[in-house]
Parts: sequence; C-alpha cells; structure tokens
Amino acid sequence: MAHCALEVADIFHTHGPDWRNAQRGHLSLGQLKVMSAIEQCRSAALGGHVLRCEGCGQDQIAYNSCRNRHCPKCQASAAQRWLQARQADLLPVDYYHVVFTLPAPISAIAYYNKAEIYALLFDAAAETLLTIAADPKHLGASIGATLVLHTWGSALTHHPHVHGIVPGGGLSPDGGRWIACRPGFFLSVRVLSRLFRRRFLEALGQLYRAGRLRFFGELAGLTDAHAFADWLAPMRKCDWVVYAKRPFAGPQAVLAYLSRYTHRVAISNSRLVAMDEQGVTFRWKDYRAKGRTRRKTMTLDADEFMRRFLLHVLPVGFHRIRHYGLLANGNRAASLARIRELLGQETGAVAQIASLDAEPCHAQPTFVCTRCGAPMIVLLTLARGQPIRAPPPQAWAS
Repeated sequence: MAHCALEVADIFHTHGPDWRNAQRGHLSLGQLKVMSAIEQCRSAALGGHVLRCEGCGQDQIAYNSCRNRHCPKCQASAAQRWLQARQADLLPVDYYHVVFTLPAPISAIAYYNKAEIYALLFDAAAETLLTIAADPKHLGASIGATLVLHTWGSALTHHPHVHGIVPGGGLSPDGGRWIACRPGFFLSVRVLSRLFRRRFLEALGQLYRAGRLRFFGELAGLTDAHAFADWLAPMRKCDWVVYAKRPFAGPQAVLAYLSRYTHRVAISNSRLVAMDEQGVTFRWKDYRAKGRTRRKTMTLDADEFMRRFLLHVLPVGFHRIRHYGLLANGNRAASLARIRELLGQETGAVAQIASLDAEPCHAQPTFVCTRCGAPMIVLLTLARGQPIRAPPPQAWAS
C-alpha cells in the first residue's frame, strides 16, 4: 500500500490489531488510548456534521477530531489557539532560542521514569537559565522563559530535550531598569552546560535516594546503589549539549517558530512516504551529515515504527509547555506591564490590543467550504458511531 496521503492512522489501522495482541501486557493504557484516538480521528466513530455550502451548494460530511495531543491531524488548530493567546505577551526585544539535551544514558532511564525525568529536565533547564542570568558576571537580571519538551529525534528515537524561547534581557534586581543582553549574545552556553549538568545530576541523585526511579531490562542492575554510582560517574565528566541560536528576526519570527514547535508530534503525516511489504518509509534529517545529504529516507518494519511512535506518549496530565521566571503564569501580566513601561511601549502593544478588542467582532464561520471558501451551514449533527451510507438528501436543506 503506497499513496500520497498516507497517515499514521493508516498504519495503526492496518498493523495495529495484530501488534496490540502481540504486545498484550506491554503497552500502557495511555499508549492504547493514543492508538485508539488516532485511528478514530475524523471518522464516523467520533460523530460529526453534514454541511452545505452557502456559496456553491456543495454538500460535505465533516467528522470530529480526536483532539489528542499526540495526533498528527489535530495539532494545527491547537497551535493556532495557543498562539492567539500568546501574541499579547510578545515584547519589543530580541528573543533567543536555547536547547538543553540529555545524554543518551540518561535518556535510557528516562523512558521508564518519564514523569520524574522529564519534570527534572524542565526544572534543571529553567533553574540554570534563571541562575546564570541573575549572576552580575553575566546579565545580572531576572528573566523569563518558555520551555517546550520534545522527546524524539528525527528518526523517532527517544531523545528528550527542551527548547527554550527567552526574551533577550530582564529586570534589574530592584525592578527599576530593563537590562538588555549584548546584541547577538544571550548567555555563555559553556557556563549554562556545566551548571545544567551539575543541577540535573544533584536532583537525579535525590530522586534515586528517595526510591522514585525504576529500572528494567539491561538497567535492572542499577537498583544497587554502588552500581548506580559507577554508572553515574562518567555523566559528571562528559559534555552536556546546550546551545543557543542567533536571535529571531522580530516578534513575528518568534510566533512562526512557536507555531512549528509548541504542538509538534513525533512525526507528521507529511513525512510519511509509503507503507508496503517492506515496512513504513518516512523522511528524516540526519544532523550528523552536511548540506543536502542531511535529508534522507528510512524504512522500518511496521511494528518497529509503531513502537517508536508510542515511545513518545507523555504521562497523563503532564504539561509539555511551561513558563518560568517573569513569564510564569502567576506573575506574567504584572511582569509584562512593568517591562513595557520601562521600554516605553506601554501605549503601543497594550493600546493596540485594546483597540482591537473595541472593534466590532465578526465571528469566523466554524466550517468553511474547501471549494469556494464560503461559510457552510450545518444540516445535520451525526452522533458518535453513526455511519454515513449515502450523500445527504436534498430534503435536509430545509
């Protein structure tokens, strides 16, 4: 089976039932729910609506989305809603992109301890940024940061890391000045890397001593404290990858970046190439190669593809987007208002938003015709699981 519109749902539909039986007892409830949601997304199983275009008269059936955060088909609208809420938070300053990555051995234990290790990754990265920025030797200011968790590499391997989007400056200790970082330079990645390594390993040791880490398979021997200490020793000496990119080219570039990263899933449907007797073929990017040779295709057995995809199912209730420092949810509004005042931008962004709110609000139609772009009216609401066996009759128009 090979076609241009291949989806993860097709792979689950075709190979999922046999694989679930073979993996009975080895898949978590969360993973099973993700498979079920993706399989049912935008199908009769979730219900939907029968629509008619007010412009060209076309009839259409629109099935409901599953809205699962791991579903490749549901993230565009979720990202758009999130971005609309974030636009008012943008400041007229440079923004920087920093990435904190865990070494491969740590990633191995993270798979069996997702909630603990992922939360620790967030906290260690945020604490590192806030601590170094507050140091007078570096910036000497209180900063804010938005961190986004990704758990995958381009080949669907388990590769936990956080992307940070950080305004290029912060408030002075007394809150009376905005301190901007040097043009084109945020903080020393070497200093960030060393503090991140130290803080993470300290907290990891605390988790271990508290008995909050589990070990299985090849890692089962780490339940012995001496074995764990020996395993951890090399982690204190190797380099931990932290890097910072050049500042974004303006606020709109920040929004464009966020729209690509905040609601990304392990693999998008657009990267799928084929599903046939050889397995599942998809596009991936080899970051060790250079130039055009980075872009490659990979074919995995369908069972292995599903296994890798489900590696990245997050624990129930785990937040993969978090805000820290000046951007923390509790004090974001007050912090942004103070910063805008100091930057002389209080009447700019805030007044613009207020004027937009004051204008008459024209609600966008919920359904839009794919043929002519006109609004579509709902003729009939379909219950979950209600099959459609024929086009909607003209009588429904009334």
